[in-house]
Amino acid sequence: MTGEPHFTPALFDFFGELALNNDREWFNENRERYLRDVRDPVLKFVADFAPRLSGISFFFNADPRPSGGSMFRIHRDVRFSKDKSPYKTNAGIQFRHEQARDAHAPGFYLHLEPGGSGAAAGMWKPGRDELAKVRGAIAASPSKWRDSTSGGEFKRRWEVTGESLVRAPRGFDPEHPAIDEIKRKDFIAWSHFTDEEICSPNFIDEYTDACYGVSPMVEYLSETIGLSF
Repeated sequence: MTGEPHFTPALFDFFGELALNNDREWFNENRERYLRDVRDPVLKFVADFAPRLSGISFFFNADPRPSGGSMFRIHRDVRFSKDKSPYKTNAGIQFRHEQARDAHAPGFYLHLEPGGSGAAAGMWKPGRDELAKVRGAIAASPSKWRDSTSGGEFKRRWEVTGESLVRAPRGFDPEHPAIDEIKRKDFIAWSHFTDEEICSPNFIDEYTDACYGVSPMVEYLSETIGLSF
């Protein structure tokens, strides 16, 4: 399906300029640009993606509310950061599980940033209990994890990434054949999109296809920690 693009170069222009002028005065002077070129297009994308997401799984939410929904706040949490820049220079969208309490649960994600856009899926920095469940499941049956990340559509676009431990976690055999997977601290996959692809009229179709391709991994992670898919 083609039509008007959800996103235009104006979104990337805004973030490029914000990166050079990351202060409240500049942002307030350009607030209308932010609403017109970033927030409103993102919220429309979320709303339009909702029925497509239901086709992948009924248990994940596409929430187009401007606050408390799928779109992350543009304000940075600077409480524990040396960088006190008040604003993020990207837009983040998470389609998380309906039973999720935070951004660390299984989900699908879209990141919009000049030259650094992409899709992500899986579990980012899961909690201790969830991490133990996934590691235990991989140790017990490595083939199930590998099957979820080796399909043709997955391999065509996605790459498993994230942080890993240097040594085997406590309680796991350092010689286990899947120890490199067990050492993971994140269970996420990443798929890069160019600015031009993001601004294409059929980007929502491309993103939908990408989410279908990574859905076996999200299904595996969800069911491993006791969530429906």
